[in-house]
Amino acid sequence: MQITKFLDYDCVTLENASLSLLVTQSVGPRIISMRFKGGENMFAELPDYVTELPDGKMFHFYGGHRLWCAPEDIQRTYSHDDSPVDIVQKGNSLSVTQPVEARIGIEKNIHITLLEDKPHLAIRHTLTNRGQRPVECAPWAITQFKTGGAAILPQSREQTTFLPNRSLALWPYTDFTNPFVRWGNSYILVRAEMRTAFKVGFPNPRGWLAYWLSETLFVKRADYDPQSAYYDFGSSSECYCNDQFLELETQAPIGVLAPEESVTHTEMWELYADVDLPADEAAIQTIIDQLGLEKPK
Repeated sequence: MQITKFLDYDCVTLENASLSLLVTQSVGPRIISMRFKGGENMFAELPDYVTELPDGKMFHFYGGHRLWCAPEDIQRTYSHDDSPVDIVQKGNSLSVTQPVEARIGIEKNIHITLLEDKPHLAIRHTLTNRGQRPVECAPWAITQFKTGGAAILPQSREQTTFLPNRSLALWPYTDFTNPFVRWGNSYILVRAEMRTAFKVGFPNPRGWLAYWLSETLFVKRADYDPQSAYYDFGSSSECYCNDQFLELETQAPIGVLAPEESVTHTEMWELYADVDLPADEAAIQTIIDQLGLEKPK
């Protein structure tokens, strides 16, 4: 494995002809850097961003991509991940495993596979119950980006005649009059220029989210099951933003893990270069059509 220092962490490099990733070995599991070769890291770099937990210790966000265990609960979701992780490389894949969390007995693993010829990758997020009791939970994949860009959140366009076709989950601190949010009929555009926190969640049958930064468009995809239940009022996708970072989040359906049972949630990532910043729904649709983001894969 190729080891390099980044933000003072030991990291393993995974790259192909166009894309370079850094995965932390010192802490995690985290993908802490993602960039086109020769380009800038799209991920937030947060070595000093922390929040205090009930035990008096600090939870470090670090930035980049992480795996959490939903639902969000200060007692169990914010499990410390400041210890070294085990990384195994096989070809163009890395398997990253965190020591079992003593508080809830959950083991986290992120398996990253980078395509050889495209800036595309697959990430399998796995929670395994190593405890003695069943645990209700869901894998929760969270990606933190640098501010200054814009998130594209697609909304359902299903034709349901007299029935509703969309729903939104809003948090107490979410200001519906926020000037950096454009509420469209088919897309919500969130500009990461905020000074206060903002969050929205929703069922996502279209199965993707995107973030634009510096003429690069990042797209993440995750399956949605309309027959399953999701936390946060049915939110399979969520977006959080504050003055430090913007997060694109996906969740798996709610499940119960028996001892030694696992659940896996997969995201597919794609990067596109030379994309203009979309200012409205028409511009978003033009980008989607030009890139073929909603054509059958």
